[in-house]
Parts: sequence; C-alpha cells; structure tokens
Amino acid sequence: MDYTLKERGQRILEACLLETSRDPIVIFEKIAKLDFVRMHGPEHHILDGAALLTAFHNAGGRIELPAALAELMNRGLAMPGAACGHWGVCGAVTSLGAALAIIDGTGPLSTDGTWGEHMAFCAQALGKLARVNGPRCCKRDAFLSFEEAIDYVNTHYPVHLPKSTVSCHHSPRNPQCIKGRCPFWPKSK
Repeated sequence: MDYTLKERGQRILEACLLETSRDPIVIFEKIAKLDFVRMHGPEHHILDGAALLTAFHNAGGRIELPAALAELMNRGLAMPGAACGHWGVCGAVTSLGAALAIIDGTGPLSTDGTWGEHMAFCAQALGKLARVNGPRCCKRDAFLSFEEAIDYVNTHYPVHLPKSTVSCHHSPRNPQCIKGRCPFWPKSK
C-alpha cells in the first residue's frame, strides 16, 4: 500500500505507544522494519524524534507521551524531504532537536538556557554527520544522531537511556550505501 506521509506518521505514533523499551535505537530499528517506513523519506523526521520521546517516557521522563508524539508529528510534517541536500540540515537531527524542545517546553522566546543547549546539540550532531559525508542515508544519519541524543539526555535529565551498539543491516535496501565508510557497516563484511 502507498501511504501518505501523514498516514506513515500516524502509524509511527501508534507503534511508539506500544513500545516499552528505554533504548531509542531499539525502538527506531523495530519501527524502521515495518512496511510503512521506507529506506529514505521524510517519515524519518517523525520516527527519529518519536523514538527518543518514547524511550525518554519509558525511562521515567515526565512527559505526556501521546501529546508529545502528536506535537512531534506536527513538527516533523513541516520539514520537507531531502532537507539534508537542499537545506544543509538533516531531518534526523531536527527531529531529535524537536523532541528535546518538546521535553523542555522550549520555544523561540525561551530564555532558560534550553534554546542554546538544543542548538549546541544539533550543531554537534550535524558535525558528526558532516564528518562521515554523503550521500544521504536516513538510517546512518539516525544512528549517528541518536548517539549524540542519548548522551545529551543522560547528561541533562534524571533518566538513563541505554545506547545500543549498531551494526547496520539496511545496506541491501540502499543503492547509495557508502559501505566501509559508514561507521555502522558490519565488520564481518
């Protein structure tokens, strides 16, 4: 079935509400395998932040998960696909930045320090992606961004998120895979 982006987003939120893991990478991987999540696509602008919000909530973070996920989806739907190449900013990073803003209630006029902290997180995550370079890979960029986001959450909030070791299995679906240049390329290949 060919889902609209909004339908893909809704299915992502429904899957997140069923999750019990505290590991955003585990949540991401489980949902990324479902038939409505493509190898590349703007549904990652929803999935990545939704996985972080879900893990944060499951680890004891104080958020109203259904409302937080709905807001994350609204923000994710506002970002176009191919932003990495056309705008110079990756949707994985912006999705995780949006999740942090939702957790903290940060807005454009915030003066409590979170505005700048989220900017610093995004800059650091984007720097990691830039060092690996392109072409795009929504899975690789999510994994790199999650590494930074998990460290950020574990440093800034009274919760602990585990960090899975990633060995990518998405390469056969990605004709642009950078293989050995990818930090998640399976060592056994």
